[in-house]
Amino acid sequence: MKIKFLLGLLFISQISCVTAAEFAYVTNEKDDNISVIDLQKQQVIKKISVGRRPRGIIFNHDQSLAYICASDSDRIQILDLNTEAIVGELPSGEDPETIALHPNGKTIYTSNEDDAILTVIDIASSLVIAQIEVGVEPEGLAVSPDGSLVVVTSETTNMVHWIDTKTNKIIANTLVGARPRSAQFTRDNQHLWVSSEIGGAVVVIDVASKKIIKEFNFKIRGIHRDRVQPVGIELSRDGHYAFVALGPANHVAVINRESMEIENYLLVGRRVWQLALNQDQSQLLTTNGISGDVSIIDVNKMKVTKSIKVGRYPWGVAIKHINDK
Repeated sequence: MKIKFLLGLLFISQISCVTAAEFAYVTNEKDDNISVIDLQKQQVIKKISVGRRPRGIIFNHDQSLAYICASDSDRIQILDLNTEAIVGELPSGEDPETIALHPNGKTIYTSNEDDAILTVIDIASSLVIAQIEVGVEPEGLAVSPDGSLVVVTSETTNMVHWIDTKTNKIIANTLVGARPRSAQFTRDNQHLWVSSEIGGAVVVIDVASKKIIKEFNFKIRGIHRDRVQPVGIELSRDGHYAFVALGPANHVAVINRESMEIENYLLVGRRVWQLALNQDQSQLLTTNGISGDVSIIDVNKMKVTKSIKVGRYPWGVAIKHINDK
């Protein structure tokens, strides 16, 4: 009995030595760098120089590399997250803005706003394998969880273009509100959420039929409707919430995905743009372009708990989760 007790204590002590660290990587458009935020300390711990006008940022599957849209350098840069050095570049076409990774981890998609194309890149060979003509000013990108579809929103054409990832051909188009920005698939592959910046709305599209089944319009007391401009969308992993950045309205809308009702509006920094949830979904980070900071929202309390200064015009954000023993 005593031996079992001691073994139990040893097991517990080993568990207690495991701590989770998280770091948010924030692209700063005007500073040509990335601010790294330690989420435990809730402060910027370093800045990493990258190409000109960094915007979209994503990680590979094991979070060892970051892919960064250096828009004015006309490149996607590859950042080694361990050495914090740029270790490669991918040909992206002109002015890459947003970026998405196929579930197979081998293919990257990026939107080229000025050329009205979607560029498809093979990571291993660093070669462009397709360039697909889409609507005017392509912006938001998303790949379906099953990897069969990639969608791109076109700001001027006001459409969502549905592309078969096997053939790299457009198979359908869905008309949405004015200046569509972000697109996010649900984890079950059933629905696509799309924001329309000038239209002031978010729609939910049925993936099977490619038709809109729900529209959300946002009204914030004391704020003119022209300032309510939905951009970034983040869907919680548990299927309960959708968070929508409302741009110059300086708020994040909280939507209950079970009741499909808007529950709350949270005041954040100026011109909130993109969003990211941490690993356990307890914190939501927002990039606030005009105020040059990141807001941290406690998801359980639905309250902003911290504002962290980063750089000039923060745009994208991605969060790395590390288990240390």
